[in-house]
Amino acid sequence: MKQRQLGQGLQVSAEGLGCMGMSEFYGVGDDVESTATIHEALDRGVNFLDTADMYGPFTNEILVGAAIKDRRDEVVLATKFGNQRGDAGSFLGINGRPEYVREACENSLRRLGVDVIDLYYQHRIDRSVPIEETWGAMKTLVDDGKVRFLGISEASVPTLERAHAVHPIAALQSEYSLWSRDPEDGVLASCRRLGIGFVAYSPMGRGFLTGEASQLGKAEKDFRLNHPRFSGEAFDNNLALVDRLTEIATAKGVSVAQLAIAWVLAQGEDIVPIPGTKRRRWLAENIAAVDIELSDDDLAALTAAVPRDAVRGERYPEASMKSLNG
Repeated sequence: MKQRQLGQGLQVSAEGLGCMGMSEFYGVGDDVESTATIHEALDRGVNFLDTADMYGPFTNEILVGAAIKDRRDEVVLATKFGNQRGDAGSFLGINGRPEYVREACENSLRRLGVDVIDLYYQHRIDRSVPIEETWGAMKTLVDDGKVRFLGISEASVPTLERAHAVHPIAALQSEYSLWSRDPEDGVLASCRRLGIGFVAYSPMGRGFLTGEASQLGKAEKDFRLNHPRFSGEAFDNNLALVDRLTEIATAKGVSVAQLAIAWVLAQGEDIVPIPGTKRRRWLAENIAAVDIELSDDDLAALTAAVPRDAVRGERYPEASMKSLNG
């Protein structure tokens, strides 16, 4: 597995593994298969695992922690705080209060069964708390040896700069794919100016850019049909874009999913995609994307096939959109 370097010298596998769907949002989970998927990822050199306290809620950290219990030294472990949920799953809001930062970290350490978190993200920005206060508390976690590197998710350029001034940011995690190009509007450039790595979640458009889009959202507890891009006229419009990608993928002898991941990888050596899966079958396919070379002509064809303004629908429901770009 190739390696890439995020900010502050944090080195990770060129492709990570998003673990969210193993526990929530993408249908009913299977802990046995999910654990086997994590183990196979490590066997194949994918050492960058991504979870969060809100996934489950809480159960995804427990799952990941149990899976890596005997292999901790092989893992670059990332988790997140800030989307506060109750034990029954209710969403309690975004919390960036300093006292909550430490509480959330202690709870994540306990659930993961580790002494230190390699990369700790602020998952969403609490607009009621100055970012300097939240990041001051996060800095103390590094000073105390509970966290190695700090990250932030879905942050605006001004927030990035203010947080980075309190403590250097190793990575910004935001959605980035052929059909979610928002980071190109200044965020990627700011990351590069500040020396911040970029972690791209949903590089396959939550599974839409896989050739299996017509099956998405049909399983029990699959939240994707609540997303504007997965319903109504937007769905039909976006499915036509996938048909264009399928033609390019077929000509190159790769899958649509591999093509989507390869496109993200081709956007810069400082970008690490973290495609999520809970099955070994799809893991092997995703990993193979690391070795796909895209020429300038390939990249031009992909841009022409999926222009930014051709995608229909917001990437989250209205309420969730308000929490982005904090």
